[in-house]
Amino acid sequence: MYCSKSLLYIALGTSITLLAGCSTLNSSSTLPEASTHASLTTDVSEYQYLIGPGDTLNIFVWRNPDISGTFTVRPDGKVTTSLVEDIQVAGKTPTQLAREIEDKLSTYINNPRVTISVNSFSGPLSEQVRVIGEAMNPKVVNYTKNMTLLDLMIAVGGLTEFADGNDAKLVRVVDGKKRTFDIDIDDLIRKGNISKNVDILPGDIIIIPEAWF
Repeated sequence: MYCSKSLLYIALGTSITLLAGCSTLNSSSTLPEASTHASLTTDVSEYQYLIGPGDTLNIFVWRNPDISGTFTVRPDGKVTTSLVEDIQVAGKTPTQLAREIEDKLSTYINNPRVTISVNSFSGPLSEQVRVIGEAMNPKVVNYTKNMTLLDLMIAVGGLTEFADGNDAKLVRVVDGKKRTFDIDIDDLIRKGNISKNVDILPGDIIIIPEAWF
């Protein structure tokens, strides 16, 4: 009995040491819960949507309806308006783009006021989330503010019957380097363990392997 307790204490001590040093690991490490997950990279509450190819923009120029209109962002990330040709819009927030267009229109219009809204969303590739492997519908999902792992799994239809959800990985760029984190999708969606829910960030990749029977 004494030996068993000693081994248990050693195992627990080893686990705590590994967790304390997880930020320096190159292999899989453990994500915190959704409420604290944002500290890994950026504050998800401050996320701002970035325009990308395929987006439909409604550009309204106050008191100038003739140069206002709806424009689709081309694959090269640009749009052409009535007075501004081939303006680069991909990778900018709607507010940033509005101020830039105002600056360009000031050559032709006195004190232009521009408002931009996005009617359909695609976003740049860096803003999209990819799910590959044993999801019912593996695909690229457009990131939305405050997206969680549960939201993402609903978007792809959940797991296949052959999925090993608790051996899934999340690949993320942190401080310019790719890191891999363990995620427990089985426990989240099949057992309802909400503590396994984590925040998803733009550019994340979820890899779901097949179970070995």
